[in-house]
Amino acid sequence: NLVLALREQLAVGAADRVLAAAPAGFDMSQPELWLPLVTGATMVLADQGALREPDELSALLDRHKVTVMQATPSLWQTLMARRPDRLRHIRAVIGGEAVPAELAGALSDRTASLLACYGPTETTVWSTTHPVGRVTGATVPLGRPLWNTRCYVLDTRLQPVPPGTTGELYLAGAGVATGYLHRPGLTATRFVPDPFGPGGQRM
Repeated sequence: NLVLALREQLAVGAADRVLAAAPAGFDMSQPELWLPLVTGATMVLADQGALREPDELSALLDRHKVTVMQATPSLWQTLMARRPDRLRHIRAVIGGEAVPAELAGALSDRTASLLACYGPTETTVWSTTHPVGRVTGATVPLGRPLWNTRCYVLDTRLQPVPPGTTGELYLAGAGVATGYLHRPGLTATRFVPDPFGPGGQRM
């Protein structure tokens, strides 16, 4: 679900070169692994040392002509400081941390496109996406639900709150995990029945 949705939103095809830089134990590695396999794009593997050496990473992006890259705001900030005018050919994905509006605006201006993503590990990496254009506010919106994903803002009784009222975000749909391995108590606490979706699903 995640990979097919990103394939469409990023328009990834066989001619693309997708950077795989996230450690395998980090959930952000999943789109980097599966997008090339699903689309026929070339996977460009980055040594973990390159993430700590901005000049080395910049050289890798140039040498392999990377066209699709996802990274945390921290890494994008570092790249913007080193090579602000050499990202024009990259379709950028940003997430994994709070996205500063100033960075999003600057990155949107200097890349082919920018997709801001949000989601916890428990919902398979990304749950919402927001194509970033001109940034006018102090924050970047979380965006809209990914395919087959539902987002609810609920109160403490798990009832929808009126627009403009503070609540807690609950995520449901195809990406929600079945729970924590060998931790039934924690699973029961964190994964609660979804009263708004098909029977038996959790959020």
